Amino acid sequence: MSQYRYKVLIVDDSPLYRTLIRECLESDSSLEVVGAASDPYEAREKIKKLNPDVLTLDVEMPKMNGIQFLKNLMRLRPMPVIMVSTLTQHGADATLSALELGAVDYVPKPSVNIATAMTQERDELVSKVKAAAQANVGQTIWSKQPNVTLNRHHYNRRGINIIAIGASTGGTEALRGVLERLPEHMPPIVVTQHIKAAFCGPFAKRLDRACRLHVEEVTVDRMPLIKGHVYVAPGDKHLTVINRQGHLYCQLSDSDPVERHRPSVDVMLSSIAESVGEKSIGVILTGMGRDGANGLLQMYQQGALTAAQDQASSVVWGMPRVAIELGGVTQILCLSEVANFLVEAIYGKSS
Repeated sequence: MSQYRYKVLIVDDSPLYRTLIRECLESDSSLEVVGAASDPYEAREKIKKLNPDVLTLDVEMPKMNGIQFLKNLMRLRPMPVIMVSTLTQHGADATLSALELGAVDYVPKPSVNIATAMTQERDELVSKVKAAAQANVGQTIWSKQPNVTLNRHHYNRRGINIIAIGASTGGTEALRGVLERLPEHMPPIVVTQHIKAAFCGPFAKRLDRACRLHVEEVTVDRMPLIKGHVYVAPGDKHLTVINRQGHLYCQLSDSDPVERHRPSVDVMLSSIAESVGEKSIGVILTGMGRDGANGLLQMYQQGALTAAQDQASSVVWGMPRVAIELGGVTQILCLSEVANFLVEAIYGKSS
């Protein structure tokens, strides 16, 4: 019996990019490019005719931009979409909007040495398209989830000093959904999300606008960790946590990628297992691959509380699944349960 090949439709107004994306995708035997479209109107007809499993979608196109097309698509015919976006401020804002609308992931669109750069990004493009083909799309689990509140006399009964959250594919919206529901009186939270460096600052600012907590990208070494703050790893450095005389600080590192990632969730969680131990909480959200599973296991072995997102609510159930399989998870949670879990673990039942 022959292997099923995922059908891909390429939507891009540039003939060069359509050709290069096709060549990258067709280098993998499990992918079949069934067509290409130069604008959203042509794409709409080809989706009806070809019934693709995945769409690659350019942000900037004539007649209708990719964001508006995506909005229409997710309302009328939800399907896995990978955005192809420039590494610019505008590209970052558009891409984050696309992820909010339901796009599974994105890949960078190089502006110089295009053919060479696309070849270098081939493995990432292929792996993301394959993951998207199997992703959960069009989830609405947040629709009736209220913000979590605290009793007036809240008390950190477990003495938790830090919360760490790791995520990848689907994580930008998963993180927003969790963080915006948390009260302002929380221990410091450190976050590693697999994201391009150019997108990290806009991502942190987007989270900050949505949350009662203060969210910022870590841009300097030895930043002290303060209650009520969320610290996002920059898109090109590892974030670790160090303990100096009872005070916790962020430390940045240019060391080699781990599991092909820098920043790496494993690196962050391992540092917390060592520097904080049982007075910490680790959470793995949706994501492709296995980054974070070993670090979460180390936290668990040090007595920390640990949690992983369940399959039903994950866009891609890779990282949480491996963490569970390794035996380092104390709680398996639907995404909508994570905020309550964190508050109740620290302060007891919320009001």
